[in-house]
Amino acid sequence: MTQLFDTIGISGTALTVNRKWMDAIADNVSNANDVVPGDQPVFAPRYVQVQAAPGGGVEVVAIRYGSSAGIESYDPTNPQADARGYVRHADVDMTSQMTQMIMAQRSYEANLAIMTRATDAYKQALQLGK
Repeated sequence: MTQLFDTIGISGTALTVNRKWMDAIADNVSNANDVVPGDQPVFAPRYVQVQAAPGGGVEVVAIRYGSSAGIESYDPTNPQADARGYVRHADVDMTSQMTQMIMAQRSYEANLAIMTRATDAYKQALQLGK
């Protein structure tokens, strides 16, 4: 019986990590097209760092930030351009972010299915005693 509780707990930690992972990806995607003057820092992408938790499961141990230097491009017609005509774009690789989002969603779905099946098994075990 305790193994069912362990399964539910471990899946719960994974669901929390997946949610934080998807939140970071959502921040990155929503700020991917940010533009600032060439002499200012731009949005720094966020990356979730995860490790095994003591006693089972996983946990977020840090949120790492990418470079705020961004990608400089010459666009003198942009209203955000600096005196030299340069703007900075956030350095967010959309292909990588969308791939990460799919992985996070699939992992979330898998852990939710595990938790649901463990909960169902626990309920069935309780019915045996009636």
